[in-house]
Amino acid sequence: MTSTIKVNNIQNQCGANIINENSNTITLGASGDTIALASGASQTGFGRTGTVDWQTGSIKTATFTAVNGEGYFANTSGGAFTMNLPAGSAGAIVSVVDYTNTFQTNNLTISPNGTEKIGGIAVDAILSTEGQSVTLVYIDGTEGWKNVQDSTSNVTGNPFLVATGGTITTCGNDKIHTFTGSSTFTVSQVATCAANNVVSYLVVAGGGGGGASHGAGGGAGGYREVKSPVTPYTASPLDGYPSAPNRVTVTATAFPITVGGGGTGAVNPNPNDSNTKGSNSIFSTIISAGGGKGSSESTTNSEGAGGSGGGGTYSPNPGTNAGGAGNTPPTTPAQGNNGGQGGTYGPGAAAAGGGGGANAVGVAGSPSAGGAGGAGISTAINPATGETGPGPAQYYAGGAAAGATNYGAPSPSSGGVGGGGDGSPLSATPTPANAGVDNTGGGGGGGAGGAPSTYNGKGSNGGSGIVIIRYKFQ
Repeated sequence: MTSTIKVNNIQNQCGANIINENSNTITLGASGDTIALASGASQTGFGRTGTVDWQTGSIKTATFTAVNGEGYFANTSGGAFTMNLPAGSAGAIVSVVDYTNTFQTNNLTISPNGTEKIGGIAVDAILSTEGQSVTLVYIDGTEGWKNVQDSTSNVTGNPFLVATGGTITTCGNDKIHTFTGSSTFTVSQVATCAANNVVSYLVVAGGGGGGASHGAGGGAGGYREVKSPVTPYTASPLDGYPSAPNRVTVTATAFPITVGGGGTGAVNPNPNDSNTKGSNSIFSTIISAGGGKGSSESTTNSEGAGGSGGGGTYSPNPGTNAGGAGNTPPTTPAQGNNGGQGGTYGPGAAAAGGGGGANAVGVAGSPSAGGAGGAGISTAINPATGETGPGPAQYYAGGAAAGATNYGAPSPSSGGVGGGGDGSPLSATPTPANAGVDNTGGGGGGGAGGAPSTYNGKGSNGGSGIVIIRYKFQ
């Protein structure tokens, strides 16, 4: 026996019509209400809206059979497996996504039920692209399952270091920030892998100014470099990474960058010995010392020590003036070398010494010429900067040469590779020496000396320094 309850209207407390016999419309709830099914109840006839319910609590790691209306995260990191599709019915929908971005290594196979088709062909489909996701809808017996959405892009959060400041270039997976003047290196996000927060860097100070009248060459600015193992480039032999205090691990903060200027060259010898040493360059805890200034005729050089030392000249008569000490203050590895000693006063031996460079001491003055500048050193931390030397590498921190003298050859000696200035030639019209090259830390060349005193040349300025920071960004 069947009972029927029939009413014209059923109303909730707010007065909303739920069932209206006259209009053949059934309305459940009022605007803003939520309709809930009791535990264990199910619904039919409402259909789907073209979306799936993602099964976040069940990551698939082995072959399984999909269910209509569900989306799956497939983890193939342990090996390839298969997702079997359910029996097709019009409107059925299934999705799957590469959970560990390993489909390119271990494929996911999608297999249709029985003789059903995928895209009109009754064969398995293979997902083999990293990060791929697909959504399949069953249409009919002709086409079977059709892919209505296919993403091969892998949208992920950035796990690498993010920073701004200086001139930014890229090389492979590395970003390079080059500072040719004082500024700020600002880290807005650190890398999730701790090793990627240890950055590579090059910090070169300003070169020292050259001396006047039998003037010595200025010393190169101090050279300090660390190559992080995660940034592949050819570093100089002065890579300080093996010594832990040299390493810089960045945090999400602003790091002031100081790029040291070159020292000024001397205009006259004693008592107006006016040249100066170079200025320091700084990144975080790393300080490269400015290059020592070159001696002028008959003077005691109180500022000859520095990253690399300035050259010495003769003083007092007769006597010699030792070159300034390099690697002052000391670092490991050494940030520079000593300047060359001045020649003993007397016929054929009054020339000054060259400034020290990052890779060699300055050459001492000889009976025939002023000393050449000590060689700088090469690195590929940024192939677009520095001074081109032998081969494709870029060179920095070359010492400057001393000026020519009338006791020997009238031609000056050469500055060291890496931006060191040449000394000035002997000339009736005093000619300044060559300045150190800016942003290499090269020393300034020394002025010539001779009789009459109108032949005495002027020293030149040292080159400014540079700071370069390199890190992995992808």
